[in-house]
Amino acid sequence: MDPHHLRLLRELGERGSVAAVARAVHITPSAVSQQLNTLQRSARVPLTERHGRRLVLTPAGRALAAAAVEVMAALDRAARAVGDHLDAPDAPVSVAAFHSAGLTWFAPLIRWLAETGGPPVRCADEDVAHADFPALVGDYDLVLAHRLAQSPLWPADRLTVIGLIAEPLYVAMSAGHPLAARERLTAADAGAWPWISVHEGFPLEGVLAVIAASAGHPLDIRHRINDFTVAASVVAAGEALALLPGLTSVPDPRLVLRPLADLPATRHIDILARPETLHRAAVRTVVRTLQDLVTQH
Repeated sequence: MDPHHLRLLRELGERGSVAAVARAVHITPSAVSQQLNTLQRSARVPLTERHGRRLVLTPAGRALAAAAVEVMAALDRAARAVGDHLDAPDAPVSVAAFHSAGLTWFAPLIRWLAETGGPPVRCADEDVAHADFPALVGDYDLVLAHRLAQSPLWPADRLTVIGLIAEPLYVAMSAGHPLAARERLTAADAGAWPWISVHEGFPLEGVLAVIAASAGHPLDIRHRINDFTVAASVVAAGEALALLPGLTSVPDPRLVLRPLADLPATRHIDILARPETLHRAAVRTVVRTLQDLVTQH
């Protein structure tokens, strides 16, 4: 089997359409289809099938795509075995992060690498739903992603996951809010007030659902705001509550943050990457730098 054809099969499984694969690998959709047909002729069972107008992987296709991850990683190791000198330590590394992680670590990451002679980084903010983080590794070397403790784990069969930090989540309120005098809150306390939520599908929404269940009634969701800085400004201006991270939030004297006594809330921040990406020395340097920044935060 041609490794290039295996890569196209893997990309189809991860990107979901022939058109998306074509854009990613810079060839035409018809060329993608032709090469997948060539791969199919070498297999004894169907690798793809039609679901409406979309081409999707069959169970056999998914199994082969998973094996392709190992093939690509092995080929990458073999190519790099020629010599470490082929892996330039100053090659640019692309890093994507959700908003609060980017706000906290992009600037010090750029500065620290510049001061220590590390590789240049190309940073991008990507505010996506929980389920969409794994797909970003096709476009960036490293992806900073977050998930709740009870969220599904990242797909380790096609990703390398490096745990970065477990961050507590607190209930934020204005400094003059009636709940601000309490050191700890219960879900019933918090559930009695209006709330600011993230948009549907984003990680912190799950904590609000648990608060509502513990309080015994749906929360009064007044606003849906993903950016924590914007949410904080709205919290400071009124009676609405919001969840804010305890380590990556921008300090604001207009706010107080309180933990939930009966419902500990935590989000995990992880680095996601394709396995073969971490064979690059420059990428490993950026990972180590991020780990050092988190330790010092």
